Amino acid sequence: MPEDRRPSVSVVGSTICRNNRIKKKKGAVMNSNRMLPGFRRIERHDKLFQEQAHDAYKPQLAEPTVCLQCKAVFEHGRWHWGKARAGARKAICPACHRIHDHFPAGYVMLGGAFFKAHRNEVLSLVHNHETRERTEHPLQRIMAVEEEGDEALITTTDIRLARNIGEALLRAYQGELEYHYNPSEDLLRVNWTH
Repeated sequence: MPEDRRPSVSVVGSTICRNNRIKKKKGAVMNSNRMLPGFRRIERHDKLFQEQAHDAYKPQLAEPTVCLQCKAVFEHGRWHWGKARAGARKAICPACHRIHDHFPAGYVMLGGAFFKAHRNEVLSLVHNHETRERTEHPLQRIMAVEEEGDEALITTTDIRLARNIGEALLRAYQGELEYHYNPSEDLLRVNWTH
């Protein structure tokens, strides 16, 4: 829109200014290119502009595309499980790419006295939750579970899965849950202790 035709709205007592026209209570309309005394024009600076950052794990793919490793299908802008149409292109999905590169998007650290006493039960809940999520969202997978001492570290291919695992543990067993998100790396660290 040209600068002089940009709509502006401001409320002045009982007077409403719209597009440089002042409308008074009695219905009289008068044209005014000047501001009322004591007021100034305010430009809006709240528009958000997203930077276009390149992410190797979110490639622009043609549709349909089938993953060479897990056979997930990319159609209609999302990955799903199903049969690929004839002539589908072949590529590696972002989850398989992360697994191959050993580059997780989420870390879930489990620890505490309760975890030590109920390790198998807690890890069973984690794997069941991942299985449920993976049936609907092929890119949400557990990459590895590393157990060391009284703690376990779970790495995931997606930050939403890491967050959802932490929330599922909190709902089931309470405890303390912390999130640490790094937007520049699109990385989420979840710490659950109980």
